[in-house]
Amino acid sequence: MSLNLRLMAPNRTVWNSQAQEVILSTNSGQVGILPNHASLLTALDIGIVKIRTANQWTTMALMGGFAMIEDNQMTILVNEAEKASDIDPQEAQAAFEQARSNLETAQGRKQKIEAQLAFRRAKARLEAVNQVSRA
Repeated sequence: MSLNLRLMAPNRTVWNSQAQEVILSTNSGQVGILPNHASLLTALDIGIVKIRTANQWTTMALMGGFAMIEDNQMTILVNEAEKASDIDPQEAQAAFEQARSNLETAQGRKQKIEAQLAFRRAKARLEAVNQVSRA
């Protein structure tokens, strides 16, 4: 048994295939989804999603959105998604370090909020790359 998973960003369908397991970063923590999961609608945080097909895992960085599951049909709508295999590890590390530096030096409320958001995005991309390198 499997889930029919469709992951969509505003400009493209990122994933449209079967999955045996999905692990999502929600606003209240990580959630694992298996076939026959109870109906669910949840907000997604900036973070990673892990998708298992057979014995292979695919990891992606997600930039927030929503997930809905009902009757083994799962739809994930995100602001942006990037497959870990498409992320350059050195670029992700450099972007993370720059974002961390910007966060530490941010002044004023608006600049701190923007720096925090950029930091979380850079961290998600780096985590996605690191998940692949550990596999």
